[in-house]
Amino acid sequence: METTALPAADLVRSLGEVGIADRPAAGGKGASLGELRRAGLPVPDGFVVTTRAFECALRNADPSRSAGHNLASRQEADTAGLARAAAAIRTRITAAPIPADVEAAVRAAYQALGGDEPVAVRSSATGEDASDASFAGLQDTYLWVSGEQQVLEHVRRCWASLYNLEAVSYRRRQTAAPPASMAVVVQRMVDPRCAGVMFTCSPTSGDRSVVAIEGSWGLGSVLVGGEVTPDSFVVSKVTGEIVRHTVSVKQRLHRQDPARAGTITADVPAHLRAKACLTDDEIRSLAVLATQVERHYGAPQDIEWAVEEGSGAVLLLQSRSETVWAARRTVAPLAVPKARPADHVFEQLSRVRGVTWS
Repeated sequence: METTALPAADLVRSLGEVGIADRPAAGGKGASLGELRRAGLPVPDGFVVTTRAFECALRNADPSRSAGHNLASRQEADTAGLARAAAAIRTRITAAPIPADVEAAVRAAYQALGGDEPVAVRSSATGEDASDASFAGLQDTYLWVSGEQQVLEHVRRCWASLYNLEAVSYRRRQTAAPPASMAVVVQRMVDPRCAGVMFTCSPTSGDRSVVAIEGSWGLGSVLVGGEVTPDSFVVSKVTGEIVRHTVSVKQRLHRQDPARAGTITADVPAHLRAKACLTDDEIRSLAVLATQVERHYGAPQDIEWAVEEGSGAVLLLQSRSETVWAARRTVAPLAVPKARPADHVFEQLSRVRGVTWS
């Protein structure tokens, strides 16, 4: 196997060692998770296989750069040719041996994380989750991966997913974007009781005075796939009040395969289907975390979260710039600051009783 002659620190870095300025090395997802962890926010432990490691592997897989040149020469209108050229690079990457130094660095980092414990292996492209070009979901993520060899195999699959046809086509349309590279995040796997997303402004109106939370039982992937109508909650940033509380009937969930080989879809137990997946205290805790993340970044955020089974720990799995309303004029907020704290109480009473307080 080829060796890179690079120090391990150039190939693998712990999440606590990277931040938002490290996008070129850690990719969008890795840089964001590292930034959150360094800010003291609850992010599962993990490490990043850097873009330097990917570039070494790519040289190993395509030493003459012939496959890369073939892809670059294809016109976007030639969909069939573009698909064949992208598939050829993916095949080369998944078939080529991983450079020995990269393999050793990944093995050591996985053992330091706990060794043989299940992890999530997540693609982290350099342009992913940027404020001006977010293409989350176009590269691969793998859950419940266990063992050194399986981690290495799924890192390689994430590298190859930089050349998924949808991702290649998206980058072609982003004409001003620099050349893309791929890092990979390996994190301790969270076994979630429930999971979902939250937005630090309303996704329907752009109101920045609220946090909007959506969630369902099990893994958050059930929401991404549109397999359930999630529970939804709206929390005022000003008062901390839960101003909207909508519970849906949730029939399906995603959870760990009992054989520990990825995830499966299952029925939600009957007694949980019409029950809120979050307690009011958990809703308020999530809203506080969302506000802290927004304050840290100084802009509205789209955040993935999970509540861990057993411990009940509320964890953050990703944060990216909110892209729908960030550049638009916001509407009048549901709640605005008052001169006196008691004025919030008077406002709520007037809504209920039709009384005007002066």
